[in-house]
Amino acid sequence: MSTNFTPAFYNGTGSLTTGFYIIAFDTLDNKNYLILVLSLIYICTLLGNLTVLLVVFLNQSLHNPKYISVCNLAVVDIIMNSVIIPQMVPVFVFNWNFISFQACFTQMFFMHYFGDLESFSLAVLAYDRLIAIYFPLRYSTINTNMRISVILAVIWAAVFCMEMYTVALAASLPYCASRIVRSCCCEHGPVYKLACADITFNRNLATTKTLFVLFGPLSFIFITYIIIVIAVQKIASANQRKKAFNTCFTHLLLVLTYYLPVILAYILGNLRLVRSPDLFTAILTVSVTLPPMLNPVIYSLKTEELSEKIMKLAGRLKTSPETLKKVSS
Repeated sequence: MSTNFTPAFYNGTGSLTTGFYIIAFDTLDNKNYLILVLSLIYICTLLGNLTVLLVVFLNQSLHNPKYISVCNLAVVDIIMNSVIIPQMVPVFVFNWNFISFQACFTQMFFMHYFGDLESFSLAVLAYDRLIAIYFPLRYSTINTNMRISVILAVIWAAVFCMEMYTVALAASLPYCASRIVRSCCCEHGPVYKLACADITFNRNLATTKTLFVLFGPLSFIFITYIIIVIAVQKIASANQRKKAFNTCFTHLLLVLTYYLPVILAYILGNLRLVRSPDLFTAILTVSVTLPPMLNPVIYSLKTEELSEKIMKLAGRLKTSPETLKKVSS
């Protein structure tokens, strides 16, 4: 058979297939229960984050840099889980596990793009808390709505370029061997390792990017908290110190919720503490999708200002049907 030197061939399609097959969770007895849990996580992610966005939108008093950052995180959370979870249902429930090259690399881009944005969004929230505590009298002039919007726009653009480069390199590799992706979706690592070419640069790039995305923002957050602790210790009033620490406690919970599961999952994988690849994939999937569900819950419960607005909105929605019934009777 003659070789077909076309772009499709160099993308690994040859004359047989034009994509990959997503294979995971084969050895798990309770695969459907995992999909059910992930579906519940997704529904709660939508309800929680959309509630936060709605409450902030409806209340003019919340249109400030802090809640612009919170809304940014809510949008990232919604899209992050929307990229990962819905596509898993047809793959693992109905066994529709074929995905085209274009769809695979598109999913890869958006999954890693919004996963990276999650980490940087937490750093932006840390910056906001630092300015609020270290420069309380100048907060409104230093951290304006325009300035925080520009910061977020720069982060979105920078992460876009970083992920576009990484995914474009993976898409340019020749995939002329196995097409079976051993993962729940088109992750960068499981896909580029299938290439029948030298992937040393891709591997080094993936490692460097992962370390930068995880530990870059985490280091910044750690430094901001050191500065905050030093600043708070100089406050004379015990009540003021308590109030300052309480404003940081919610953000600290978000940081722990995001970083601890991901770091623990990678430790389990690198130390081979989890023997089953399917079990490790399940743990990693839950650890990545759980924080977007918990973030709005933590903010709603631990931020008095936001929780009051949510309760008022809930009360308004509860009384609206009763009011309509009285009017109609």
